[in-house]
Amino acid sequence: MHKGYKVPEHIHLFFDQALAFFLKRSGTEVNYLLDRRASIKDIIEALGVPHTEVGKLSLDQEEINFDYLPEGGEKIYVLAHTPPVDVTRPTKLRPVPLPEVKFIVDGNIGKLAMLLRMMGMDTLFEPRLRDEEIALLAHKDGRIVLSRDRGLLKRKNIVYGRLVQALDPDSQLKEVVHFFGLKPKRLFSRCLRCNELLQPIAKEKILHLLEPRTKKYFYKFYHCPGCYKIYWQGSHWDKMKDRLEKIGIEVEDNS
Repeated sequence: MHKGYKVPEHIHLFFDQALAFFLKRSGTEVNYLLDRRASIKDIIEALGVPHTEVGKLSLDQEEINFDYLPEGGEKIYVLAHTPPVDVTRPTKLRPVPLPEVKFIVDGNIGKLAMLLRMMGMDTLFEPRLRDEEIALLAHKDGRIVLSRDRGLLKRKNIVYGRLVQALDPDSQLKEVVHFFGLKPKRLFSRCLRCNELLQPIAKEKILHLLEPRTKKYFYKFYHCPGCYKIYWQGSHWDKMKDRLEKIGIEVEDNS
């Protein structure tokens, strides 16, 4: 051994059981070799856990942030979020909170976007967006990224996100609602196609667009200022309401 050579040291990481799903190795205790100078965020993500899934980091019972540079021999506890997660409140890891709850949904779970819009949640979804574009929009607009892509959620300019584990859209909505403690906003207040807030429109202005039965039995109409789609509270309203209630989401009648 050459004189002056320093043997790399280890740090001891203790992961919350809820994060075991993400780890590249079995078990939740990891002895990590400090063979390079790296932040705790980089180390955690190298082991497979996106930073968006970490709710708290603890060293000697003191909270640390993602920029912390570990030293050999330290024991660091990596804890998952505890639902419901309130993104409008600052934390040690995320000192700048979001002013409101808004989402951007990755193309791999696009049907979830429609269900969130059904609840009245501001949800951006464009299937042709690349990962870097999603990350930039999330940062610029203050949006929570929802995805099944771990690589996307590891991007440094994404602050708030969730790796959705459920496979079918209804279960995905239930997971997101539980995780963020969501309450339905005004049902049917957003365009399911493009996310714009719907606006009332006089029936006489759209008579030429309506089917005979719709003209006869319905009087209140809304339109999307973005794509001009027309909405009314027909059978589809009841079907959407029933679907949300089957998922376990209480929906008030705000017709």
